[in-house]
Amino acid sequence: MELESKIPPGPLADKWAYAKAHYKLINPSNKRKYDIIIVGAGLAGASAAATMAELGYNVKCFVYHDSPRRAHSIAAQGGINAAKNYQNDGDSVFRLFYDTIKGGDYRSREANVHRLAELSVSIIDQCVAQGVPFARDYGGVLDNRSFGGVQVSRTFYARGQTGQQLLLGAFQALERQIGLGRVQMYNRHDVLDIVMVDGHAKGIIARDMLTGKLESHAADAVVLGTGGYVNVFYLSTNAKASNTTAIWRAYKKGALFANPCYTQIHPTCIPQSGDFQSKLTLMSESLRNDGRIWVPKSKGDKRRPSEIPESERDYFLERKYPSFGNLAPRDIASRASKEVCDEGRGVGTSGRGVYLDFADPLKRLGRKVIEERYGNLFEMYHDITADDPYEIPMRIYPAPHYVMGGLWVDYNLMSNLPGLYVIGEANFSDHGANRLGASALMQGLADGYFVVPVTIGDYLATQFGKKVTVDLPEFKAAESGVRDRLSRLLGAKGTRSVDSFHKELGGIMWDYCGMARSAEGLKKAIPMIRALREKYWNEVKVTGTGEEPNQALEKAARVADFFELAELMCIDALGREESCGGHFRVEHQTADGEAQRDDNKFLYVGAWEYTGDNSEPRLHKEELVYEEVKLATRSYK
Repeated sequence: MELESKIPPGPLADKWAYAKAHYKLINPSNKRKYDIIIVGAGLAGASAAATMAELGYNVKCFVYHDSPRRAHSIAAQGGINAAKNYQNDGDSVFRLFYDTIKGGDYRSREANVHRLAELSVSIIDQCVAQGVPFARDYGGVLDNRSFGGVQVSRTFYARGQTGQQLLLGAFQALERQIGLGRVQMYNRHDVLDIVMVDGHAKGIIARDMLTGKLESHAADAVVLGTGGYVNVFYLSTNAKASNTTAIWRAYKKGALFANPCYTQIHPTCIPQSGDFQSKLTLMSESLRNDGRIWVPKSKGDKRRPSEIPESERDYFLERKYPSFGNLAPRDIASRASKEVCDEGRGVGTSGRGVYLDFADPLKRLGRKVIEERYGNLFEMYHDITADDPYEIPMRIYPAPHYVMGGLWVDYNLMSNLPGLYVIGEANFSDHGANRLGASALMQGLADGYFVVPVTIGDYLATQFGKKVTVDLPEFKAAESGVRDRLSRLLGAKGTRSVDSFHKELGGIMWDYCGMARSAEGLKKAIPMIRALREKYWNEVKVTGTGEEPNQALEKAARVADFFELAELMCIDALGREESCGGHFRVEHQTADGEAQRDDNKFLYVGAWEYTGDNSEPRLHKEELVYEEVKLATRSYK
């Protein structure tokens, strides 16, 4: 299978303009004749649904929440990047493009990243017009702050609620289109399969979560905006319902899965406090703008932080990376925190924590300024830990947070399956091996507002007069397959809970495919995952029936997919004999412990093809070519 990235010709800065000038067009009256299914209603899905409906398409939007307002996008706290250069500190479209390529450790596609940087400036205008309450400075202009991996201030924010406010803007646009009858909303629907007709994605099978009934829906194209799969680790910063089912079903229908092992461990999470926990809580990376990260210099120092003098503190990020300090990229900051804890200098009862201290900025700026910038984050930390971060330093530790891997897409955001588009975190396209902070919201809105509504017309123009209906045998076969799979889960009649299996799987993934990986560990993990998956299908206990509301069944089906994905992640990590970004192989590091790439052998996107449940997946490579950026060893020192 040859991967066609469909990157337009010409200079990098002109590619998007060239592409738009050469796409096939559909006249406005004909757009009303096309049906589009969008799965997911977070930032990517909601913005795409609203924009396509505004263009005139008939849109069906599916979301498993009771409202799109509950999408996990609301949990993004710190901000959204854009190359507006309001601070006049040297930012530009090229600088944002370069920072993103470098931040991803030179493992992303240049053309897609440059387009993202170009579109970033339009996203802010769009959101301001919708009424998103971005922070403003004293003169009334939009304010900015900095994030990890950059040396400019380009992050627009709404206190610590940026994702929520952006989602409300997209939701209002979506609600307008629902009111006009252009979007048909299917809340509380779980999409369990993709339907292929003559090699094209033409519909979905969804389960109504309020009745248990399976439904078939047909369309001219399908767009997946279903987010990431980091809940494979069980403990993560993601909402508990975040899953991989939609993109995994697409994978098993022939869509290629790209770079599955690229997962991001976020450095700024509240440490786990006990085995009872089912998820972790993120503290925004924006806190690293003013907070200083440190641990005691001596091992086993159990004194209160106020009792440890400056001379006995190790501000290790400032020491190791003086140019970027506490704003080193996430993958580097996470590994540095793990390193000092592994040395025995971690804080808290578990020893798995470092201090994030605001004593200096509180003294320099005053409490009022800190409250304006981070007040709700401080309140959240206090509610969870009972510690007041105005008086006592926060304790943080790295945790699974984001995935850079996802379904492979070309420049137009279409997978290798014609008619199946993938947007936001569900695709692999923009972040390489490590995502810079405040870039997830940027990608989701760029894909939804500005990219896929344009590129999808080029495909739809070839589908005029080729409409399908749910009466086709392909829909009946897909629905039967879903029914059989759910029946098998219900019929296991075991004694173990779904969560007990998920927790055990998460432990394997964190130990062997987490912040650090090794060939020895990965070779151990793969058979462990296979054995546990076999046990799952025979020993899991799922209560209730299929033809009723059944949250246990929903969870069981999602965890079944996590088992298969976990195996692919480990296979991908084992084959990539290098370290890059969030993929850190302990055998491949420099003398001072930094990631060591192998550009001669691994300068490619690894896209995996499903070949059967009991067969090894097949690897396809999209070679990465850098025209504007020179490959270099990534340094933040």
